[in-house]
Amino acid sequence: MVTNVQLANAIRALSMDAVQKANSGHPGAPLGMADMAEALWRGFMRHNPQNPKWFNRDRFILSNGHASMLIYSLLHLTGYDLSIDDIKNFRQLHSKTPGHPEYGIVPGVETTTGPLGQGITNAVGFALAEAMLAKEFNKDNFDIVDHYTYVFLGDGCLMEGISHEACSLAGTLGLSKLIALYDSNGISIDGKVENWFSDDTKKRFEAYNWQVLEVDGHDGEAIRAAIKEAQSDKVHPSLIICKTTIGFGSPNKAGTAASHGAPLGDDEIKLTKEKLGIDYPAFEIPKEIKDAWCAKEQGAKLESEWNQLFAKYKEQYKDEALEFERRVNGDLPCDFAKKAFEFAKQLQDNPANLATRKAGQNALDFFSALMPEMVGGSADLAPSNLTMSKTSKSLKPGVVDGNYIHWGVREFAMAAAMNGIMLHGGFRPYGGTFLIFSEYAKNAIRMSALMNIPTVYVFTHDSIGVGEDGPTHEPIEQIASLRLVPNLDTWRPCDQVETAIAWKVMLERKDGPSNIVLSRQNLEQMPRTEAQIKDIEKGAYVLKDCAGTPDLILIATGSEVALAFNSAKELEKDGVKVRVVSMPCAEIFEKQDAQYKESVLPKAVTKRVAVEAGTTTTWYKYVGLDGKVLGIDRYGESGPANKIFELFGFTVENLVKVAKSVL
Repeated sequence: MVTNVQLANAIRALSMDAVQKANSGHPGAPLGMADMAEALWRGFMRHNPQNPKWFNRDRFILSNGHASMLIYSLLHLTGYDLSIDDIKNFRQLHSKTPGHPEYGIVPGVETTTGPLGQGITNAVGFALAEAMLAKEFNKDNFDIVDHYTYVFLGDGCLMEGISHEACSLAGTLGLSKLIALYDSNGISIDGKVENWFSDDTKKRFEAYNWQVLEVDGHDGEAIRAAIKEAQSDKVHPSLIICKTTIGFGSPNKAGTAASHGAPLGDDEIKLTKEKLGIDYPAFEIPKEIKDAWCAKEQGAKLESEWNQLFAKYKEQYKDEALEFERRVNGDLPCDFAKKAFEFAKQLQDNPANLATRKAGQNALDFFSALMPEMVGGSADLAPSNLTMSKTSKSLKPGVVDGNYIHWGVREFAMAAAMNGIMLHGGFRPYGGTFLIFSEYAKNAIRMSALMNIPTVYVFTHDSIGVGEDGPTHEPIEQIASLRLVPNLDTWRPCDQVETAIAWKVMLERKDGPSNIVLSRQNLEQMPRTEAQIKDIEKGAYVLKDCAGTPDLILIATGSEVALAFNSAKELEKDGVKVRVVSMPCAEIFEKQDAQYKESVLPKAVTKRVAVEAGTTTTWYKYVGLDGKVLGIDRYGESGPANKIFELFGFTVENLVKVAKSVL
């Protein structure tokens, strides 16, 4: 009979061998966490290797993603589409086993991890989504949403500040189906962490309102008992502190940093296998061990039982079942595009000079009524970001039957947890803060883009228009910085119509994240035709044109569009033929065909000026080295917004002067 230790050792063997073959990787953590993994995956994980997307599966997240061979070993052994050749190809170009687990690349990987602390924060989002969706759709005797979120994390995750943000919120909300297993081995790259990480983790998590359990991380039975106890707590999330030895089994490197991030070496692997009783060749797991690990049959049974439950649910609650299916499939409501465009047309027909943050709230009122899957939030700035809609209902401790999350002053956790909500399925999350604080959230935004998931970020107070709050709160380089993130769409609309279209396009997008950058101050609504409203969706369009070939093109975004529009009128008085191009989303404009781009920005017209209240660097792509950019390449000032705009030259008089200087 195969023992639990032998099953755990199969993880250790594959991990050592793959890292050695690649001559790169992190063997220490998989060796140390193998018993934890065996206890969880063979005793508790409900999943179907033949259908990694079965909705009611438990979610497993490896927050300490450098230990990737742990999850690759688990996926291979339990029967996912990850072959022994894939294991042998660890860390190689275009392999299914990259250096860190990547969502969309590896079947069975729920989220991309590697930047420490983000995995546990994604997990908070997963658990929050499960709780909200269960509250909304479950009926008596029909728990169609009923699964756990399990996380492995290490010392590094707990050192990162984002873990404090996320775990504090998880305890406040009482996410009892979140169970984290902490690989407490006391070692990081630099050595023994006691010299720089002496927190009392147990007290810390108890203060967060978590249940905390402590076990020997190499005692499978103790780990199983702890997981059962964690599952029995219906009020608190649980942290199971597993005291482990990094590089477990290695005679010369166990318990040291030498096993953390480098291959053990052939000689040390031989000694380790001898000590652990592993007597089979590299990459050759004995059949009896593979059979004991395989979860295909059990997984198919679990999914079949759930399918039967859902079929009965659908008989009794047809409308709810159809809505559930639509939402977990990520489908938009019927006639979404038509209704959204009609909404924008109505706004155009009823002009209003609004701050685009207010226009954004009006758009949220419309879209959230159309899409109940929208879940909003703000990092303690709801009255300023205006991210609450008429349909918003706030979540509170222990009460998750709402759709609005008060994230507190936790921008990074908000962004990363929204990624978890998005990956879980059933919701379209959006979250707001001031544009200047996008810096705190930046790495999680990057992860959205890397994973190609359509999380939406709302950034208000977009420029020196912040005014009296001064340079600490006035973004200068932030818009350009966001535009540099691959696969991230950055919208900066100029009025309520562009704002509505931006929301339409962001919600239609499925292959990556978007952010919308909104003003604090009121902006003048621009005149436009129905055809121009449609062209907003293309990222840039001709807002105001002239007869014949233009002498000059003015390109602007957001609050500076009206400035360009009014300056063009003044230039025309002097006989200058001016075209005004509004470019609310440069990334989408770049995806248009050459013909459309030429129709907006003809190559023959080289006299160009771009205007935006931010850094100038990225605009030379559109104006050329001979063009001019009216922008800001220094920090702002504190004072009334109109005075600051005047100080930095954002006036009709100055823009006309700049424009004439290029003619």
